[in-house]
Amino acid sequence: MIIGFDHVVIAVRDLAAGVAAYETLLGGAATPPRDSDGVASAVIATGNIAVELMAPSGESEMAQRLRATLEDGEGLKSLVFAVRDIEGAHRRLERVGLAPHAITGKSFRADTERTHGVRLFFMQRDAPWAAPSGDVSGLDHIVIRTSDPERAAALYGARLGLDMRLDREVMGRRLMFFRCGDAIVEVVQDETLAADRLWGLSWRVADADAARARLAAAGLDVSEVRVGMKPGTRVFTVRDGTCGVPTLMIEPSP
Repeated sequence: MIIGFDHVVIAVRDLAAGVAAYETLLGGAATPPRDSDGVASAVIATGNIAVELMAPSGESEMAQRLRATLEDGEGLKSLVFAVRDIEGAHRRLERVGLAPHAITGKSFRADTERTHGVRLFFMQRDAPWAAPSGDVSGLDHIVIRTSDPERAAALYGARLGLDMRLDREVMGRRLMFFRCGDAIVEVVQDETLAADRLWGLSWRVADADAARARLAAAGLDVSEVRVGMKPGTRVFTVRDGTCGVPTLMIEPSP
């Protein structure tokens, strides 16, 4: 059913500032801003996912809902999966009890209560996003935090059909990794949460040292490059300029 990621939605208070931040972070150019139903948006594409930045620009119902999400701060608000057959995906979600909303165009949303607080959308895209222009090649993984790992495993594995590749405990917390296209949904146990939460993004770069130097020269607060948890990887943390999204850059293993 799911063939990969389509895009993530990051809510920001000021679209121009958000676009500038992500053009710097990803090293690519955004689409021209557009305004629809009181919400302004722009998109930056990478090799396997796009980032859609959204900011309220009017007083519509959609704009008010977006403002309500911003009360918790800027950051990741929605994850959109790519599917080949939108009608088939909708039927599958009905069968597994995720109470999907009606299809609009070629997308729909699962019921947020049934997905335990995470806003999940499904989209069939006839044409791919424009070719990326930045030095970030794509997403390595997206991090979701949950207080109930068994419930999350049932959702992302059994119900959504993602392939669990790893399930282990690290420092008293359960970590699960689900393959999605050529990237990963990483689920991390966090017993402080009342509902599951989209949390962070890890981006692939060909050369961690060069990527760090570029971002540091742009004025971002970045950590030193260090050895990653996965053997052969090198990583560094981006501490600001991400619109509230915890962000890691990773140089994959050769």
